[in-house]
Amino acid sequence: IVLVAALVLAVAGAPDPAAAQLLQGAGDDNVPVTVEADQGIEWIRDSKTYVARGNAKATRGDTQVTADTLTAHYREKPDGTSEIFRIVAEGNVVITTPRERATGDKAVYVLDKSLVRLTGRDLQFRNAQDLITARESLEYWQAKHVAVARGDATAIRENQRIRADVMTAFFEDGKQGKTTLTRVDADGNVVITTPQEVARGNEGVYNALKGTATLNGNVRITRGKNQPRPCRVLARAW
Repeated sequence: IVLVAALVLAVAGAPDPAAAQLLQGAGDDNVPVTVEADQGIEWIRDSKTYVARGNAKATRGDTQVTADTLTAHYREKPDGTSEIFRIVAEGNVVITTPRERATGDKAVYVLDKSLVRLTGRDLQFRNAQDLITARESLEYWQAKHVAVARGDATAIRENQRIRADVMTAFFEDGKQGKTTLTRVDADGNVVITTPQEVARGNEGVYNALKGTATLNGNVRITRGKNQPRPCRVLARAW
């Protein structure tokens, strides 16, 4: 289960504002979802929304999303049932699985596109080895297993770091149920930092499987106390 699958569970709401509700969500075989909120769950019929307020929490299997407020937008289907198609989590958003953790001030998930978009402060996506951060937004595309970080984006693994204006990270399911970073594409003001050197360029690609990084466009490398020197491509173990 990846990040967007976690947000599918956040289908807050039920007509009766109880402490916990069991709901049927759209997509993913309509797996049941448990929703809790300290201040109850409200059904707003006119706007076709369910709203869970106050330490709102939605749990589905081993995945959980928490926020100050969870709002689920639903639509009616031709067969007379309804389905959730858009979910908004606001305030102190935390999305967790045994493999991943993501944070932000606000999260919007569009089920039709299998897309989650986090905005606000403290934008982070973390798995066992890697940390991705951003200043403007952090997106995750479920079907493609792709994360897009915008605005002072960084990818950090131990004491190595990639920074860029926009960064696209590719993941795949790894061993022991963990997600594995396979590649990072960096675009705009790229800086790669290791304990031995700092390299800069217009764009770069980090191959996490091979442990190599390549920079292109106005590349400059500083190793130790050496002065920066022009170069076309950097390719080395990271």
